[in-house]
Amino acid sequence: MAHDHSHGAGAPRGRLAIAFAVAAVVFVAEVIGAVVTGSLALLTDAGHMLVDLVGLGMALAAATLVLRPASDRRTWGFRRAEVLAAGAQATLLAVVGVYSIVEGLRRLADPPEVPGGSLLFFGVLGLAANVVGLLVLRGGRGAGLNMRAAFLEVMADALGSVAVIVAALVIRFTGWERADAVAGLLIALIILPRAWAILRESLSILLESTPRGLDLAKVRAHILDRPHVTDVHDLHVSRIDSNLPVLTAHVVLDDECFHDGHAPLILRDLRGCLAEHFDLAIEHSTFQFERAADAAGEHLHHH
Repeated sequence: MAHDHSHGAGAPRGRLAIAFAVAAVVFVAEVIGAVVTGSLALLTDAGHMLVDLVGLGMALAAATLVLRPASDRRTWGFRRAEVLAAGAQATLLAVVGVYSIVEGLRRLADPPEVPGGSLLFFGVLGLAANVVGLLVLRGGRGAGLNMRAAFLEVMADALGSVAVIVAALVIRFTGWERADAVAGLLIALIILPRAWAILRESLSILLESTPRGLDLAKVRAHILDRPHVTDVHDLHVSRIDSNLPVLTAHVVLDDECFHDGHAPLILRDLRGCLAEHFDLAIEHSTFQFERAADAAGEHLHHH
């Protein structure tokens, strides 16, 4: 069975480009707003937006790289580029989140004066732009880890803009200056869990861990349940990127299968079952068929 390594590759670059342009406009506006108002919430949101710009830029670059064909040197092409980009994006998010918490706690103790009216203007501007970004990215968020990270980035920005607006209203109508620091802390609490989730998934792919939602013991049992299969070892399931799970295994067959023509039929049966039986379809599988005597002679195999 031939496999096209490009299936599922290529995030919607047009959507990412539009989202990048919107984020750039909002970032410039929020930096100006943070300088004018001295707001931590706005400064934190601007920092978050800068991370978005870097992340969306990396996502756009990765979406371009993954379209490059595989070669003898890079047999999977640049499919891992989206994973590396998402991991770098998550790391930047974590840095912004930690800074926001430290600065927010400092400002709770000594809150600076923040003009509520100006803060409200920039908060509304940011929310409007983020809503546009969400609408642009919504249709492509299932295309891969890159697009999902980008969508979650913009969603967090929208929530951050809501926090800025609420802080501005509280300051304007009650005069409680600490509302700005509280909003900054809330934005940080929004950022950090998402950063960890994206980083954890990126590391899981890079470490070639078994994909979440797939029970390797059940995969092993399913293979062993097929006719003429007596053992399976060196079973590995990992992901090349967020959309491409791959499986390799050594499968021990009855000796007669190598003489009566059963082996090709078993291969077709195994591949079909793995592609259809589990919730996570494994369409790229590689099997090495062995006799019991061959398996016994291997010194490096493991279960």
